[in-house]
This record gives sequence, structure tokens and C-alpha cells, in this order.
Amino acid sequence: MKASANQIRQALAAPRLRFYLLHGPDEAGAGALAAILAQAMGDRAERVDLDGAALRSDPARLADEAASMSLFGDARHIRVTGMGDESLAAVTTLLTAEAAGNPVVAIAPSVRSTAKIVKLAIDSPHALAFACYPPTAQDAERLATTLAGDRGMRLATGVAARLVTASSGDRSVMAQEIEKFALFLDAAPDRPHELDHQTLDLVGADLDEAEATRAVEAVVEGRPDHLAEELNRLSEAGTSPIPWLRQIARRLVALIDMRADVANGEPVDAVMKRHRVFFRDEDATARALRRWTPMMLSTALARTRAAERAVMSPGNAGGVLADEAVLQLARALARRG
Repeated sequence: MKASANQIRQALAAPRLRFYLLHGPDEAGAGALAAILAQAMGDRAERVDLDGAALRSDPARLADEAASMSLFGDARHIRVTGMGDESLAAVTTLLTAEAAGNPVVAIAPSVRSTAKIVKLAIDSPHALAFACYPPTAQDAERLATTLAGDRGMRLATGVAARLVTASSGDRSVMAQEIEKFALFLDAAPDRPHELDHQTLDLVGADLDEAEATRAVEAVVEGRPDHLAEELNRLSEAGTSPIPWLRQIARRLVALIDMRADVANGEPVDAVMKRHRVFFRDEDATARALRRWTPMMLSTALARTRAAERAVMSPGNAGGVLADEAVLQLARALARRG
């Protein structure tokens, strides 16, 4: 079945189906939805983490995990990251199995609404599919206000918009920034404070999206020397790599969608027009569509997502991981000429 935003939240808060597919480019939003299921299962629940590669090599594993009992008899749920159409056989086995007691939530950022795996979930009475897209600016500002309110902060006029810009509209990055401000102000629901522009300037890592865009385009155009300069500048500004990594990922997802249409024989100009590419970006986009193959784009997206996960993991090496990952992509493209 196809779910609305309210339906998917309600379903994840009281899970009764076998499979919840969260597809589309807003991976952070999908992660926030997946967290609703984890919370509903309880603190003692066992979580099994899988990925698309594991399911491709062992299609029966998903159904087996969904039917297995927890070692200690507690609740159990499965989270799959990086799912794509390569997991079609695994999901088919899960949805056609006689029984599956443990709910499965899958995050599939590169899967389009027309993919076979989405149709499978929509057609099944045991599944829900929800398309996750980045929020509009207005929605993102409302989210910033809500997250700040939960931490005991009132936002001064214009602060919500700055938080959205600084985080590129990414929920998880925005939440991290808001938590940082709450700690600085010693804010809590019982100790409310106002978050104003002065505090934002003092503590925040405000990132102008246009500046990050230069690094993104250096990756896409295969210019490692220029990219190294941009990364040094961003590092000196104290910028978290998460926003620009996700900006790169969104750019790659858009190129994947357009490149698929080109591979099906549609002219590049027609593809760009249908995808509403801004006229100033048409030349760069056309070059990228002619230079990148579908396999290269898929690999680049996977490595960008892996770098993001590595940066966010405990005890990581910080921005060095992100820098090295994107520099490798730019160098590889440069070698292809």
C-alpha cells in the first residue's frame, strides 16, 4: 500500500505489517521515520541491521530474520539501509512467506517511485511504501521551530531560516545544531531561552549553500585540485562535512534519475527540461550526463553515503574521512578524461 505522511508515522508507531519501504532522496527524513519504529518496539528490543548488498547475496535472509526469535525473547525488528532493486527477490520472499513476526523497515534513498520494489510494496497487503523527499523551505522552518521548542528554545525572527540554510534542510544535522545551542544556553523545557542571531553567530557553523555548491560541482566535474581548495576553505570555517556530503548525494541522485532517462534514449536537452534544471546549471549538468555512466553514479552515491555514515559513527576520524572519499571520486573521474 502507498502511505501518506500521517499514515506512515501512525503505522510505524504501532507496527503491524511486515515491511515498511522508505524510498526517495531524503535519507535523513527516512532515518527519522525509521526511528519511530525503533521507539515503538521499546528500549529492550533487538535491532538487526542489514544492507542491500547482504540481501543481494542472500535473498532468503530477510525473511529468515523476520521470522526468527530474539535470543533473549525480547521484541525484535530489522532495519535495512541502502536498499535498491537488487533486494527485490529478498522482499518478495518476505512478503510471500507464511509468517513473519518481526517488522522490517528499509531505507532506500536511490530508489525511484517507478522502481519494481516500490510497486511490489504498494501492491502487497503486508507492506507500506512512502516516498521521502526533502522538505520545502517552509516545512523545514516549521521543523526547526518544533525541534528547538522540544529543547526549550524559542527562535527569534529569521533564526529558523538560518538553521535551515546551515543544515541544508537536513533533519539530523539540524537536530545536532539545535542540541548544541541548547547546551550552550542551558535550555530545557523547564528552563526556556531564546535563540537569537547573536548566539547563532557565536556558536553556529553557518554554511552558505553557494559555498558548498562549489565543492559539490568540483566533485561532479572531476576537478580534484579545485576540490582540495574548497575542502580546505570549508575546514578552516569549522564546517561539518555532513551538510555538503548530503548536498553531493542529492546532486548524484538527481543525475542518476536523469541519466536513466538518457540511457533509455531520451535527448539530454529534453531530460534537463523535464527535470527543470536551472538554466545556469544546464551546461554543467549536460557535461555530467555525458561523462558519468549509471554505474559510476551508483558507485559514487554509495561511497558518499558510506562516508557520511563513517563521519557520524562514534570515534571516527572526522572530516578527513569525508575529504578523502570525495577526493577519490574527483580523481577517478579526472583520470577518465
